[in-house]
Amino acid sequence: MKKIVLLMALLLLVSCYDADRNCKDFKIGKFKFEYEVNGVKKTTFFERNDSIEIETFEGKTDTASIRWVNDCEYILQKLHPKNMAEEKAIGMKILTTSKNSYTFEFGMVGSDAKQRGTVTKLAN
Repeated sequence: MKKIVLLMALLLLVSCYDADRNCKDFKIGKFKFEYEVNGVKKTTFFERNDSIEIETFEGKTDTASIRWVNDCEYILQKLHPKNMAEEKAIGMKILTTSKNSYTFEFGMVGSDAKQRGTVTKLAN
């Protein structure tokens, strides 16, 4: 019986834990996003202020507007889409933060399909 009570108390403490998110620290600055595609490491660099994000990937630069929903969620909309897919807005949600990085979830607005990634902050 004591083990059950102890286990219940431990579960209660763990379930009350809320990840500390300092999303405001990542609203502006220079960032790097690394990921793999078919075993090949890709890197995207971007700079963000309160309303614009400028992204550079494989030597190509693109700009998107940012609309902040709250401190940890925002919507990206490409300013110069080159095809129908780029016309769709992307919802971004910061899930956890650390000193110089954050884990986020993203997907097309209106779609249930989501992906996750980690971004590293390079400078303010």
